Amino acid sequence: MAHILIVDDEINIRKVVREYAEFEGYEVTEAENGMEAVNLCMEHDYDLIIMDVMMPRLDGYSACKEIRKKKSIPFIMLSARGEEYDKLFGFEIGIDDYVVKPFSPKELMARIKVVIKRNAKSPDELKTGRYIFEGLEVDIAGREVYVNGEKASMTPKEYDLLFFLVKNKNIALSRDRLLEEVWGYDFFGDDRTVDTHIKMLRNSLGEYRKFIVTLRGMGYKFEAV
Repeated sequence: MAHILIVDDEINIRKVVREYAEFEGYEVTEAENGMEAVNLCMEHDYDLIIMDVMMPRLDGYSACKEIRKKKSIPFIMLSARGEEYDKLFGFEIGIDDYVVKPFSPKELMARIKVVIKRNAKSPDELKTGRYIFEGLEVDIAGREVYVNGEKASMTPKEYDLLFFLVKNKNIALSRDRLLEEVWGYDFFGDDRTVDTHIKMLRNSLGEYRKFIVTLRGMGYKFEAV
């Protein structure tokens, strides 16, 4: 049974999400602000965090950053702000999905299922091995990447994207294929999600961004010998 942490300063939001989540069979814990969420995550493990952006004491994005320093937990952010900038900022810090208020509880449950399924990977699903491309070292089994000997700091989705590209090196991959394989068949997003994360990944790889080749009108390829 997946354990979900719901973080929102509005008690009615927490109540509605809890009712639907428990009906779906999830275990639920609540927090009313970002600081409380951070403290809970230092003591317990969760399979998913549903986090409001605007909260007292500590906002959702700041709480997400603090939690990610210690735990790799998927996030769905809730916000009354639906501007593209706000969504892209969320994806840049590593969230998995973004839901605009007011939202349909049934749609939120669908998104929860997708995110949990996407992140429930057994060790056997990760191809073992260590890949070295000049000064770029990719350790898929250990989920680590080194750039010129220094450990890279990337979001969970950047790691997933790079590992999939590397495991399929020299193979042309369409944006749709990347969305299906890295984000999941039922991901609620579009091609810009892929492009945004490719840009972030290239920035993380520095000079070795050269290995990620853009295929005009199609997608991307990790090109290396």
